[in-house]
Amino acid sequence: MPEPTTPLMQQYSTIKKKFPYALLFFRLGDFYELFFEDAVVASRELQITLTSRNKEKGVPVPMCGVPHHAAESYLARLIQKGYKVAICDQMENPRLAKKLVRREVTRVVTPGTATGPGVVSPRDNNYLVSAFSAKDRIGLALVDLSTGEFRVTELDGEDREAKCAEEIQHLSARELLFPGGQNFFLGPGGQLPFAHADPGALRLTRTLLEDWSFAYDYALRLLTSQFHVHSLDGFGLEGRAAAISAAGALLHYLRETQQGSLVHLDHISYYERRQWMMLDAVTARNLELLEPVFASAPEATLISALDYTRTSMGARLLKSWMLRPSLDRSAIEARWDAVEELLGALIQRESIVRALGGIQDLERLLGRVALGTASPRDLAGLRNSFDPLPALRRLLAETKAPRLSELREELDELGDLRELLERALVDSPPLATAEGGIIRQGYHAELDELRQLSQTGKQTIAQMEARERQSTGIGSLKIKFNDIFGYYIEVSKSNLPLVPERYERKQTLVNAERFTTPELKEYERKVLDAEDRVQQIEMNLFQELRATVGKQAARIRRTAAAVAELDVLVNFAALAAEREYCRPVITDDGVLEIRAGRHPVLERLAESLNGERFVPNDLYMNSDSDRILIITGPNMGGKSTYLRQAALISILAQMGGFVPAASARLPLLDRIYTRIGASDNLARGRSTFMVEMTETAVILNTAGPSSLVILDEIGRGTATFDGLSIAWAVVEYLYSRPGIKALFATHYHELTELADHLAGVKNRHVSVKESDGNIVFLRRVEPGSADRSYGIEVARLAGLPGEVIERAREVLTYHEQSEHRLSDTLSDGSGPSGNFQMTLFTPAEHALREQLARVKIEELKPLDALNLLAEMKKLLEQE
Repeated sequence: MPEPTTPLMQQYSTIKKKFPYALLFFRLGDFYELFFEDAVVASRELQITLTSRNKEKGVPVPMCGVPHHAAESYLARLIQKGYKVAICDQMENPRLAKKLVRREVTRVVTPGTATGPGVVSPRDNNYLVSAFSAKDRIGLALVDLSTGEFRVTELDGEDREAKCAEEIQHLSARELLFPGGQNFFLGPGGQLPFAHADPGALRLTRTLLEDWSFAYDYALRLLTSQFHVHSLDGFGLEGRAAAISAAGALLHYLRETQQGSLVHLDHISYYERRQWMMLDAVTARNLELLEPVFASAPEATLISALDYTRTSMGARLLKSWMLRPSLDRSAIEARWDAVEELLGALIQRESIVRALGGIQDLERLLGRVALGTASPRDLAGLRNSFDPLPALRRLLAETKAPRLSELREELDELGDLRELLERALVDSPPLATAEGGIIRQGYHAELDELRQLSQTGKQTIAQMEARERQSTGIGSLKIKFNDIFGYYIEVSKSNLPLVPERYERKQTLVNAERFTTPELKEYERKVLDAEDRVQQIEMNLFQELRATVGKQAARIRRTAAAVAELDVLVNFAALAAEREYCRPVITDDGVLEIRAGRHPVLERLAESLNGERFVPNDLYMNSDSDRILIITGPNMGGKSTYLRQAALISILAQMGGFVPAASARLPLLDRIYTRIGASDNLARGRSTFMVEMTETAVILNTAGPSSLVILDEIGRGTATFDGLSIAWAVVEYLYSRPGIKALFATHYHELTELADHLAGVKNRHVSVKESDGNIVFLRRVEPGSADRSYGIEVARLAGLPGEVIERAREVLTYHEQSEHRLSDTLSDGSGPSGNFQMTLFTPAEHALREQLARVKIEELKPLDALNLLAEMKKLLEQE
């Protein structure tokens, strides 16, 4: 950047040097301007015009700009692309500034600290995470600045780096803080997305901090100061040095980038991964919890099937429960009790739903209050959201479920804040404080007086204009105003001889002249002073209101949490009522029994898209005699659906919801693993089969006694016998590990023989009905194995040409009769194109077959047999 030549550019340069890592939005009047390299980057990423200033001096400065009122939308686009942006605002009224307007950076927005609605989805969290390795463990801290959620954990064991990567991926974190002296790797097969990884896959922005910001003593001092305590033991952090270091660095970064008080970060909690069922990214993808396999079917996800919450807070909590189903039996059953009571109270439930509909996102509104970015409209949103709270408390007073009673106690009506905001704010305040008109009439006496003066200005000007016309005799005389000259009297050229001596000339135009008078000057001073004073008083009052609300952050946050949970429980009850879901039962003996189970997503889609009724199925498993089920049957028969619905029902139950079944007895699962479908990872040089084997290896190495394993078509990515051998060995290995339950769908019918040798393996198949050469998929799962795969019938349904289908049947018949595998030496396709038919055998093999078919063995003499063998050998040698 060249040496600045003007005071303004010197000011810019000084500020920019403090934030070299960020694009600097520099406020100039009604625009945020960017200069030098920042301007080049912004113009490219935002597709806005790049221009320059100081061209006449021979040193052009690249620049571009965005209107201040639209800055948030441009900011959102940059943040989504992973950039950091420093917002530099004017800290004084330019009209009152005696010299250069004072400017300061008021906040730095990064992917992990963004809170604006244009950047952060209302139904998703936006996590900033911090990782620190200390001896034999990794401390991990996370915060969602927009909601105030602040949590830490520690990860130990030889696989702690892998656990850390899994946790970051699970959180869909947007930004990662780490010390410059530390890089973590997963080892063979991949690496943690830290210093050397490609951030694109996770949209993860990596931010390197100096090592000292992770120092334990510094972190301890920051955290105790933030939470106004002498010790962190009360937060469960005793002896958690790595977690404290990670949390301290995270808080340090927030204080560096945010100018607000962070009062909503008033609590930190320690969590253990073992509190929840673990669902890794592969399982979440395979079960389509949040994202569909096919982008064209966005509704084909579990979250789409379940989420009818009325608040953004409830939607985020539902997603959190889905990705982290509980392992706390008492908490799960307390949720079931609440759902059961709400299920049976239709009128009460509908009243709660209506009340919830009037509540905005309390968590994020509070977050913006704490950060000092809340607008007048945000405070009005809080005020309006407080209105339904008394009704909610009254409705919950009638309930008996313990968890609903607890939520009632946690719901603060916040009547004092609602009354204050009702008195202070107009009904519909503007989005920006600069627009004015925020404070209600009658709230502040001086403000009312000044407004009166300002509002009577037009009448005063009209009266003054009439007097001047009468005293001067100039009928066309007008009193006008603009931002540069203020108030002035305009007189046309033809009337200049009538201008009295008391008029002071201000400006000469082509066809007129502009004047002022002592009286007009005095009026201008009063009006402008009044307008400035009105603006200043409104700003001060608004900031006082914002500070008052911020001091009650703990009350609002507690209420928001209660509202979110109530929203999810009511949602579960409504789903159970509409779709006839049942209350599950937790088993202690490892039995997993589902009667008439349905897939929660496909059931809804089948009914809505083509009016079909979903075919329910039973499932029984236990910890000894029925641990592994081998499921065979045709493609399109329903094997994959059967596998997935078992997993989804277990997840939904441990979330605290009722499940799509006639009845369900379920154990608490600590982890669900899935290996479903084929996919390449070309970006990392991994083939379909390598991906399949890597995912299978993770399952075999980490599954435990309380795990459910879902395997669909293991081994199909390689040669048939290799695949069969691997699949066979995988089943045997799972069987050797006590307690593991597995559902294994396969086309390798040989695997069904395992049920004859391993006591805990059972066969199941999806049934098919054959009629007049056609097949009907019944989609019922029944005991025993399938006798056919019906692959050719599925190919016919898919529309393969008739001659291909017929030839496939011929090949299949021969293969089944001879029990030989297909030859690797198929014909190369040469020969007459019209009559050529691909053959399994070479010409010599055909001749041998024909010769052998003619031989009558019982009539052969020994010498004839030797001669025949010699001919056959000669024929083969000629080939």
